[in-house]
Amino acid sequence: MKIAIIIVRTLVGLLLIVSAVTYFLNITPPPPDLTGDTKLFFDGLGASKYILPLAKVFELVCGLIFVSGRFVALGVILIFPIVLNILLINAIHMPSGLPIVIPLFLGILFLAYTEREKYAPLFEVK
Repeated sequence: MKIAIIIVRTLVGLLLIVSAVTYFLNITPPPPDLTGDTKLFFDGLGASKYILPLAKVFELVCGLIFVSGRFVALGVILIFPIVLNILLINAIHMPSGLPIVIPLFLGILFLAYTEREKYAPLFEVK
């Protein structure tokens, strides 16, 4: 199980790092022609000027956390809402991205499961 954790953690971390670095270096391929609600949604994200860069900073930091293997439980907490949002955006607006997002989401869930004992104090009633 320990080897599986290292493999999943490293793959998820590398995927997050590559995604963030390509965004910041502006080498991501242009998105396909968007129409309707999808175009409106992405225009809104772009107009905010801070949401995408902030999400990419979190992706970069969490990717580095996962690759280093330190503070993995914190990295999972930080990246889970972003990955869930990416999953939902792809499910609703761009289903062609699901083959990449679903394994990423499952990897995050797997890492959350492996770190579950660290989350137990959060749910204790005192």
